[in-house]
Amino acid sequence: MDISGGKSGAHDIGQLLIVGFDATEMTPRLISLLTRLQPAGVILFARNIKTPQQTCSLLRDCQKFVSTPLFTCVDLEGGRVDRFRDVLGPSPSAADVFATGDRKLFRKYGQVIGENCRALGFNVDFAPVLDLAFEASRGVLSSRTVSANPRETVAYAREFLAGLRAAGVLGCGKHFPGLGEGTLDSHHQLPVIEKPLKKLLAEDLLPYRLLRASMPLVMISHAAYPQVTHDRTPASLSKVWITGILRQRIGYRKLVVSDDLEMGGVLSAAPVGEAAVEHIRAGGDLCLLCHREDYITQACENLVHAAENDPKFAKRVSESVRRVLAFKMKSAKILRMTKPPSASTVEKLSRKLWEFGEQVRLEALARAETNRHRHRHRNVRQPRA
Repeated sequence: MDISGGKSGAHDIGQLLIVGFDATEMTPRLISLLTRLQPAGVILFARNIKTPQQTCSLLRDCQKFVSTPLFTCVDLEGGRVDRFRDVLGPSPSAADVFATGDRKLFRKYGQVIGENCRALGFNVDFAPVLDLAFEASRGVLSSRTVSANPRETVAYAREFLAGLRAAGVLGCGKHFPGLGEGTLDSHHQLPVIEKPLKKLLAEDLLPYRLLRASMPLVMISHAAYPQVTHDRTPASLSKVWITGILRQRIGYRKLVVSDDLEMGGVLSAAPVGEAAVEHIRAGGDLCLLCHREDYITQACENLVHAAENDPKFAKRVSESVRRVLAFKMKSAKILRMTKPPSASTVEKLSRKLWEFGEQVRLEALARAETNRHRHRHRNVRQPRA
């Protein structure tokens, strides 16, 4: 099937896909995939990243075979989710930075992360995490979350997003509607969160409402919320969640991306091709497929087939394609490719990252000591008069 041609908007299907691959350099197979698919973007992982210069060159080479500006994406939260650890050094976790209580450091962290992304050729960072740090998800999310208080989570995320923006990188709030009450890892299983909408609106959804104008992208989770949808459909495939609540009730107007459609949480509900169609049908704009070429091909073929045979779906495809292309036009400066960094630039970035990590560590220790001192002071019995 020629996925770059056809009718009912099929020629633009690639603009609904962000894809991953295994290579560290351009290969004939990757050239073929990018040329046929013409995707909206690519995503790299540690498996693709060997040096800063190689990474930037790989992304520049990807752009050569795609006619529209690419979203060049990475998951870089810091802590456990750190794709640059081996090439620039480790980044502190979101929880580490939040523990300083210093909003200037929250913003500085976004800028440091953003500068590192730009230097390696990335223009989208799938961060920050907006899930709340409830006890239920501690074993799954751990230091990726910052607080059980939604307003404290907003305070961190707002500054982090501003730091990314200052560095010329697009941020993404995740994982809507919220995995804070989830006890299962959606990479492998479908979390089922039994929480009513009223409570979700007051807690998990509050960051999305308060930050809706600040987030270029929102990522949808593969978790089910039966008290809202009355079934076990993952949010990533749910029109109730994406169109009804995120778009209409919260009023989010920018790009909606699925979490990786190759994850066990969503594949337990639908095969990958069907999942891609249902994500777009539900109101999503971008399908994230991070690993397997056969899954990418299957998703694309299903999207093309559905668009060619269902006028209503073809209209839905056209709506998202227009939104993606308009967003790209508006973000043209950010999406412009950067040159590979010099050795001295890489050294400066590594040193700045290390210094930031030290600053975070020392400020968090100082704050913890101050809190301990206050606690001891409160607990000292005052002598009777």
